[in-house]
Amino acid sequence: MSNESSPGGVRIETVDLHHDGQRIDNFLSARLKGLPRSLVYRLIRTGQVRINGKRCKAASRIAEGDQVRIPPARIKEGAEAVIADRILQQIRDCILHQDQHTLVIDKPSGMAVHGGSGLPWGVIDVLRRIYPGEFLELVHRIDRETSGCLVLARSGLALDHLSGQFREGQVDKRYLCLLEGTLRQDKVDVDAPLARLQTSQKQKVVVNVEGKPALTRFHCLERYQDATYVEAELFTGRTHQIRVHARHIGHVLAGDSKYADKASLKRWRALGLKRLFLHAHFISFDLPEGQSLEINAPLPPELRTVLGLLQ
Repeated sequence: MSNESSPGGVRIETVDLHHDGQRIDNFLSARLKGLPRSLVYRLIRTGQVRINGKRCKAASRIAEGDQVRIPPARIKEGAEAVIADRILQQIRDCILHQDQHTLVIDKPSGMAVHGGSGLPWGVIDVLRRIYPGEFLELVHRIDRETSGCLVLARSGLALDHLSGQFREGQVDKRYLCLLEGTLRQDKVDVDAPLARLQTSQKQKVVVNVEGKPALTRFHCLERYQDATYVEAELFTGRTHQIRVHARHIGHVLAGDSKYADKASLKRWRALGLKRLFLHAHFISFDLPEGQSLEINAPLPPELRTVLGLLQ
């Protein structure tokens, strides 16, 4: 990768093949080590970072040969996030599959995929510490509270190939979840558009006719006295899709601190559920060479325990 310096400390870097397809925010963070993620986003948002002379967004992807303008930034020495050895080992133990193009992990609940908003690191940062110097990019995201299958690309070719499958709805994604109340039907399709709603305190997602199309299919697995264990099949990938669609049909997810009321949370905590009961247990997609890959992540022990108490 070539570098050119400009007056005022601005650098121009030419993207090489190794970084082809990488998100600009991740590319920038790697070059401004120690700079808080919030400041990285601010540099991009204010137009100080440019790709081929044009403004960009944090999610913009760079390509081989692109010219990236990197502004000067005051970086606090020694500010790199500290990641405990136990966390590194925990994520190593969560690896479900790896090959030359892909990495799939069983993401723990409570761990964000990205740092920022007060979080010094995310899963992607842990994995980059485990695989130093390698190409690693998230192909998709799952909520911090959700556990289960998370796919990362280990090459620009894989990133383009897999991102296209997610974008076109060609990936089979299935989640295990516990609904409050009894779902009477064996199968329920929820076709309801979703839109983000910014309140004064936090962001939520709501069903709104002006939102983006979203389709979830709930398959009943087992009924309990006042709860239903289901598999949720996603045909789109909207933020909080399963959680909002479940609430839309009158069955909030057990342990959902964002969309359930306090009384519901209290009931589930009395049963020992201290997290959201939502687990990405199955994912299937095609690799760049053409073969299909199917990955399963077993239901975590703490969720199995809750089901046992409902018997």
